[in-house]
Amino acid sequence: MTTADLILTNARVLTMDPDHPRAEAVAIAGERILAVGSAAEVAALAGPGTRIIDAGGRTVLPGFFEGHVHVGLGGADLTHLHIGHLHGAEAVGAAFRTFATANPDMPLLMAQEAHYTILDKPATRQDLDEMIADRPIAMMSPDLHTVWANTAALEAAGLLHGAKMPHGHEVVMGEDGLATGELREFEAFGPLIAFAGEGRVNLGIATGEEPDPWPTQAERAADKALLLKGMMHCAAHGVTSLVNMDGNRYMLELLSEMQAEGALPLRVKVPFHFKPHMGLDALDRASAMTAEFDDDWISSGFVKMFMDGVIDSRTAFMLQDYPDQPGHRSEPLFPPERFDEIATEIDRRGLQIAVHAIGDGAVRAVIDGYQAARAANGPRDSRHRIEHIELIDPADIPRLASLGITASLQPPHAPGAMDFPLQPTLSRIGAARWADAYQWRSLAKAGAAVAFSSDWPVADVSVLRGIAAALTREPYDSARDERLSLLETLHAYTAGGAWAAHRDQVTGTLRTRLAADLVILGGDIEAVDPIKIPDLGVILTICGGRIIHDPGILA
Repeated sequence: MTTADLILTNARVLTMDPDHPRAEAVAIAGERILAVGSAAEVAALAGPGTRIIDAGGRTVLPGFFEGHVHVGLGGADLTHLHIGHLHGAEAVGAAFRTFATANPDMPLLMAQEAHYTILDKPATRQDLDEMIADRPIAMMSPDLHTVWANTAALEAAGLLHGAKMPHGHEVVMGEDGLATGELREFEAFGPLIAFAGEGRVNLGIATGEEPDPWPTQAERAADKALLLKGMMHCAAHGVTSLVNMDGNRYMLELLSEMQAEGALPLRVKVPFHFKPHMGLDALDRASAMTAEFDDDWISSGFVKMFMDGVIDSRTAFMLQDYPDQPGHRSEPLFPPERFDEIATEIDRRGLQIAVHAIGDGAVRAVIDGYQAARAANGPRDSRHRIEHIELIDPADIPRLASLGITASLQPPHAPGAMDFPLQPTLSRIGAARWADAYQWRSLAKAGAAVAFSSDWPVADVSVLRGIAAALTREPYDSARDERLSLLETLHAYTAGGAWAAHRDQVTGTLRTRLAADLVILGGDIEAVDPIKIPDLGVILTICGGRIIHDPGILA
């Protein structure tokens, strides 16, 4: 009989395994779960060298599966100024000046979480010049789709006089022939990120290309440090697996180096990022990444795309006009017939597809593309995904289930649910469409597979805060209650995320022979008021049998 290396006992174990949903104890041997069962059954697996942890009646869950995150950007974000709690030019300027004093050598002073209404008016370079003029400074919107920069930053990045951009990306120009300071979408502010020294970890989302020239050993070490910082921050919140929704071969090679060095704490899945300028032959790179990186810790196997932008900047593609800008619906980043062709080819290669689609027009275009791929190639267990689905036409809801499409949703994103304010998002959507926005329960009831995540650093990566947001969200006027139950929500953050990433045979549930990925919370999650769930905290995170987060609360 195999002896356990570690036993967690006296616990309220929620396994997410429908055949055995609850248990009292878990035994771990090496990287795998040895047994899940009663305290007495598991105790029989202890030997003289077994470490036994008494959970004291606390909840034990599968390690959280963060199904949509940008871990390199998140690692960088942890070094930036955060102003989401501030409002008005005076408060923001004071925060910038304090941050500048504390960071005299930082090339770009970047502030995160700058809501679109933070200055009560569209921000300009002149507004930021009044805060600090002699050093480059910039503010990033919470959705990571818009940056506002001062004149010094625009000059340093070569953007003050404008720049040619791909469709959907824009350096906004003023009547004076100079940039206003507003940079829309990733390639527009990519030069600014590169000037800050964070361009290499931004390439996967900005261009989908590889670094050129190839990074030196010192540059790779700096980028690995950002990745590790981001991953350890996730681990502190109980996360054991990530789908990094931006990526390239460089990202995979960095992770492989970390794995070889024994410094990879989490499981990571990385896409090939397909951009509108690419030809179908670029998918050869996706196939090669999939073949070369495929173990329980590092994998690829999918292609990420963007179909539109975001609601707040009116770059989300809508089926109807924006109510506060008649005649404007935005445009898809891929013409529908082109997307059908790309989706069909990706599917033919046996790869998964994940597409950012926020507006109902973008969502429909993606569904149509997945339907075209199925018609051309036949049905298979593709688990193609739509990321976000912030607005959907009611007629499209049942199509997700019928086509086997995963709804990859983010509870922290719904305005008013967590950190995002109600405005300007609800005004952009319009009261007549509030009932069609952020439809979690409606999608689940219609049979769609649901996975929850944060999209960190767009939102706080804290899963416990996300769970609380999912459970306490108030319906908008005339809209249905779109909350799922506690157990449904926990499933979406664990087993649902693993299934959506084709990792359900590795992790996501607590079953014998699956990976020993677990999290212990600071209490019984089923016994506390939902609004107090974040107060429980994470007191132990285990990934592959190794304790990767331990604040020392348990003996």
